[in-house]
Amino acid sequence: MDAAVQSIEGGFADPVFNAQTVFRAVMDAMARPGSVQPLPAFARPPAPLSATAGAIALALCDNDTPLWLDPALQSSAAIRSWLGFHSGAPLANTPADAHFAFVATPAEMMALDGFSQGTQDYPDRSTTLILQVGDLASGAPLLLEGPGIETSATIAPARMPRHFVEQWKQNNQRFPRGVDIILATADGIACLPRTTRIKTMEA
Repeated sequence: MDAAVQSIEGGFADPVFNAQTVFRAVMDAMARPGSVQPLPAFARPPAPLSATAGAIALALCDNDTPLWLDPALQSSAAIRSWLGFHSGAPLANTPADAHFAFVATPAEMMALDGFSQGTQDYPDRSTTLILQVGDLASGAPLLLEGPGIETSATIAPARMPRHFVEQWKQNNQRFPRGVDIILATADGIACLPRTTRIKTMEA
């Protein structure tokens, strides 16, 4: 299939309903960090952009939200044109310019502080990172505490960035600035807002 056809197909079948469903799942996951919100495969983007990450892009991104793509995604002309056609979002020149960053290979990604951290006056201008992870059970367990979590929650996302817990502690220290993270699996999402604290669970 050529890139032009690929860029047009695979969007939301019911744009309003699908976008609302995805948006609600993201809001629920942000409100209850560590909870897993199921998400049907509403979108069919070109690989290696996952169906879940593609649906998030279509629900949250528009022509006012510059996107940054990691090298695995950036190298695909089909992905760039698919996102442009379905969301209208421009590509950011640098990670620090991005409202949303899509990362297909989190284990190889750059440090969190390279993305926009927002400002003290406008902390919402930071980057939200969408990390494609294989699952939320086979990686190193992360014990989560903070707002929206009754006592604690545990998730174990696969193939996370190197030194992630240490980077996340630094992200906490920048509050109210800092990045938020959406973890996207094949069938759902979980979120790590900047207010969530992570403790590693030592074996």
